[in-house]
Parts: sequence; C-alpha cells; structure tokens
Amino acid sequence: MKKNLLILILFFSLGANAQNEQLANNYFDRGDFEKALLSYEDLLKNQIGNFNYFQRIIECYQQLQQYDKAQKAIEVQLDKFKQNQLLVELGYNFQLQKNKEKANKYYSQAIDRIKKNANEVYGIAYFFERKALVDYALLAYKTALEKDPKMSFNFQMATLYGQQGNTDLMIDTFLQEAYQNPQNLPLIQNQLSRFMTENVDANFNDSLKKALLLRAQKTQDIFWNDFLSWLFIQQKEYGKAFIQQKAIYKRNPDSFANIVNLGQMAIDDNDQDSATEILNFVLENTRDLDLLIQSHSYLIEMKIDHATEKDYPTITAELDKLIKEFGVSPYTLSLLKLQADFNAFHLNNPEKAKAILKSAMEMPINRSQLAEVKMELADILLFEEKFNQALIYYSQIDEDMSGDVIGQEASLKTAKTSYFKTDFEWASHQLKVLKSASSQLIANDALDLFLLISDNTVEDSLQVALKKFARADFLLYQNKKAAALAGFQLILKEHKGEDIEPVTLLRIGKIYEKMGDFVNALANYDAIITKHKDCIYIDEALYFSAEIYNLQLKDSEKAKLLYEEMLTKHEDSIFYVDSRNKYRKLRGDTNL
Repeated sequence: MKKNLLILILFFSLGANAQNEQLANNYFDRGDFEKALLSYEDLLKNQIGNFNYFQRIIECYQQLQQYDKAQKAIEVQLDKFKQNQLLVELGYNFQLQKNKEKANKYYSQAIDRIKKNANEVYGIAYFFERKALVDYALLAYKTALEKDPKMSFNFQMATLYGQQGNTDLMIDTFLQEAYQNPQNLPLIQNQLSRFMTENVDANFNDSLKKALLLRAQKTQDIFWNDFLSWLFIQQKEYGKAFIQQKAIYKRNPDSFANIVNLGQMAIDDNDQDSATEILNFVLENTRDLDLLIQSHSYLIEMKIDHATEKDYPTITAELDKLIKEFGVSPYTLSLLKLQADFNAFHLNNPEKAKAILKSAMEMPINRSQLAEVKMELADILLFEEKFNQALIYYSQIDEDMSGDVIGQEASLKTAKTSYFKTDFEWASHQLKVLKSASSQLIANDALDLFLLISDNTVEDSLQVALKKFARADFLLYQNKKAAALAGFQLILKEHKGEDIEPVTLLRIGKIYEKMGDFVNALANYDAIITKHKDCIYIDEALYFSAEIYNLQLKDSEKAKLLYEEMLTKHEDSIFYVDSRNKYRKLRGDTNL
C-alpha cells in the first residue's frame, strides 16, 4: 500500500514539474525573461543538478543585461561541479559586455583544459559552437587532435569551415571523412547539397567537382566515381553521371541496378536522350531477366509518352514481340500493365485491357504486385466512366496497402474520382487528409486539387464553372485532347474574368504543348503572365514558357529572361532550383 502511494505521489510530482517546465519555456520563447527566470529558478531548486535549467537561468540574466548575476552564478556552478565548458560561458558573458580581453582570457583557459585532457573537447567545443565562436571551436578540435591524434572530428570541423566560408577546406575535410567512414556518406552529401542549393559560394559546385575528379584519378577507387555520379545527378546532368556509372561497371559488373535507376531518373526529368542511351547500354550488357524487362518497359513507356497516332502500330507490335519473347508471367508484369494501359488510353480498347489485367491477377503475384494490377484496372474502369467500380478497387488498395505509397496514391485517386463526379465536398474532405501525405508528390497533387476546388467555390457557390472544368479535366484523363481542349476553351468564353480563368489557361497551354503546338501554348501561358500576375499559377506559366523556349524553340535569350524572372520573384516555387541551374547554364557559368 505504501509503495503504491509513493508511486502515485511520484507520478503527480513528475506531471507538475513537466507543466512548470512548459510554462517556463513559454515565457522564454515569448521573450518574457523576468517570468521565465523566476520559473527556471523554482525548477532548479527541485533539481539542483539540472544543467538545462541552469543554462536557461544564465540566458535570462544575459537577456535582462544582469551580467554580474550571470557571472556570479557561473562561477558558483564552475566551482561546485567543475564543468570546464562553463569557462566558455564565463568568457561569453564578458563578450556580451564588449570586454574582449577578459572574454579571450577565459576562452584560452578553456583551451588549456583540453591540452591537459583531450576528452574535455566534447563539452568545450560544443559550447563554442553554441555561441557561434567558430574560430575557437576549431581551435578546440585541433588542440584535442594534437593531444590525441586517434580522435576524429572531421564532420564537426568541416561544418565549421563551411560557417567560416572556407568552402575548399570544408570540401576536403568532408571528403576525407566520407572515405574513412562511408556510413556517414548520406549525412555528408546532405550537408554538401545544402551548399549547392543555397548558392553560398558561386564556385562551390566547380570546387567540389574538381576535388572529386582529382581523387578519382589519383586513387582509381570506384567510391569517388559513385560520389561524382551523385554530384552530376544533383545537377540533373544524367549523361555525365552515366559516364561515372560505366566506369564503375567496368570494375564491378554487378552494378547494373544503379544504371537502371539512373535511367529512370533521366526519364522523370524528361532527359529522353540520356535515358535512351543509358537503358540501351543495359540491354546490350546484361542477361539479367528483371533488368532486361525493366529497361524495355522504361523505353516503351517513353515512346508512348511522346507518341502520335502514326506511332501506335509500331508500339503495339513492339509490345507484342516483347511479351512473346519473355512470356506471360509475374516477371513481365510491368510489360503487361503497359500493354493494358496502352490499349485503353491510346487504342481505346478497354475490354482488351481489362482482359490482360484480369489474367494477370490470376498469376502467383505478391501483395504489392496485386495492388499495382488493381490500380491499373481501376484506372481503366474510371476511363470507362464506371466510377463506382473504380472506387471499389481504389478503396481495396487503400485498405490493403495502408501506410504504403501505393495506398496513398489510391486514396488520391479516390479523391480525384469524386472530383470527376463533381462531388467536390467529399473530394475536399479526402484531399485535406492527403495534403500531409508522407509522399511529397502525392501531398503536392492533393494540395493543388484542394486549392482548385476551394478557390473556385468562394465566388461561385453553385460551382458552375468548376463542374465544367472537372468535366474537361476528365476528358483530358481519358486522353481525349481535342474534346478536353474544346471544353476548356468554352469555359474561357463563358466565364471570362472569373477565378477559374488562369488555371483554364494553364490547362489549355499544357494541351497545346503536348500536341506540339508551341506557339499556342506560349500564347496561353503569356495570358497568365500578363493578365494574372497575382495568381498561384504564375510560376508554372513562367517555367513552362522558359522550357519551351529553351528545349523546343532553342531561343536561349527569351528562355534566360523567363528563368531569371522565376529566380527574382518566385523563390518558393518547386521549379526554382531547376530554373536556377538552367539559367546558369544558358548564362555560360562554368560551375555546373
């Protein structure tokens, strides 16, 4: 009984303490340092050895410019607990009073403690870093290394070199750490990519590339080829990344999976030439069945994406030939799904498509493969306007693959089906949840559709224009470009000046672009740029226009102006980084 009572008292005591700490933190975060100070002092009375509370008390004194009280408290704590990192705190207290001489005196004393015991570096260097005393933090690590050369602080020191702006030394130190401790490679590449994207140093990419090339040539270790490949992928230079992967393959013939993945990345970024070269290389150099089928699937998918009706007979023959060559089995599932999709959405033969998929469902396939086949079948049922049947399959996938990306994708398609049916209220309800999906791509798509519905409901409570828009969008889903185009153009005519106008112009521009009519595509994008400067689609109109001038019309000057406008006015756009890289390339920068 007494034991239970003690546990109960302890439980309530801990709960009360947590509440008091939260209250103190709230005062501190709001800048109410007097109240925060009193709260932290009460907390410290109950937990005398709690260093976090003590630290916050010192910070409150310093914020209130009560430097004498802070100094006394630090000296008492240092004398009592012998925590040598408090020498840094004591020095910093004098630095806040602009007394550099005394500040440096205590900083030097802290360094002296490391000279006597190298292990002191962990607390002392951390305190120097917290106070943004970069030079002293580096000195602390160097002092420890002199005392004990077996210690390693490459990662910490590289980060500090970066804060100093000494990017060359940062690169060298990070690369040394990556080679010595490959398990830290993802962390290091993440740090380096920050410098690449934040444009801290205009020559950073060039310096990193030179450092990696030098190491690759000097050591002939494939580690550096792989690192170079990573660098080129960050810059979306898939051809150059492929050169490095080929060098790796020559010494490690089992590295084909990386090359296939590189081909997929090139496809995703619409670098068709590099993707074709990469995947053909795979086909010529492997007998692995999975890799062969995967590469063939990617190549045909690319052909379908860029095909016109005159190409359909060739694609049909190629698909039939491949399935005959490799057989109908779980191994050829990607080809079978492509064949079904092509028959439904391009040849307008959904019955044949469904037969292919239902036959595939009878094969011994795993849970994930079954979900993929069901998804394709649901897509085709949606194509046929069999909304309820499609929803049944999407719901099954969502339930069976809950938490998986394909489950979230099925949930998004459920919302889109509701949108196509003009059940906007239910679609919005589903999209609200999906806006926070773990897959960024799905979250972005959900947000776009949610905004489309909500933005075009405020002024038009009957959603007249939105219903017409959803119908045109559905025709576009069915790959009926001409009918969709007519639907969107009618919206422009009947709802001119309404909120739906800019997104309609965007859709029309995209249809013209897919049809190869770049003049009309640009005209619609330009209407957004000139007449709807404050709409949320302005960055897309700018980027798509720049891409047409850059990649299709080869007018680098016009492309450069549009990319530049993206950089100066739309830093929060998802197209910002790509625009910056392409702008630099057109400008003739060497640091690519």
